[in-house]
Amino acid sequence: MDGLAGMLPPMSALFFLKLIPPRPSFAMDMNADERALMQQHVEYTRAHFEAGKVLVYGPVMAAEGSFGMAVLDVADEAEARTLMENDPTVKGKLNRYEISPMFIGGAQGRRS
Repeated sequence: MDGLAGMLPPMSALFFLKLIPPRPSFAMDMNADERALMQQHVEYTRAHFEAGKVLVYGPVMAAEGSFGMAVLDVADEAEARTLMENDPTVKGKLNRYEISPMFIGGAQGRRS
């Protein structure tokens, strides 16, 4: 069994992330300082996407107000929380977040 365990990829956990903006209209009425912080957030998230820690991410334009979402592929909840605590918009006290463990029942790429 030990030989097989050494051949398997490291275990990881998936988490659904909801990034909660300061107000429902935030996506439509950011001021210049907020927009600059959100640009840092985009760069931070893109780097984690390219590193494979973020599987999918983007804004959700819900009727009750927009929010951000991502699916994180990390070792555990502690890593997910560390990733989010270091997000520039969370550090800057602009956005809050919620994370929840999740499982993927199925996934596919976008169909053209």
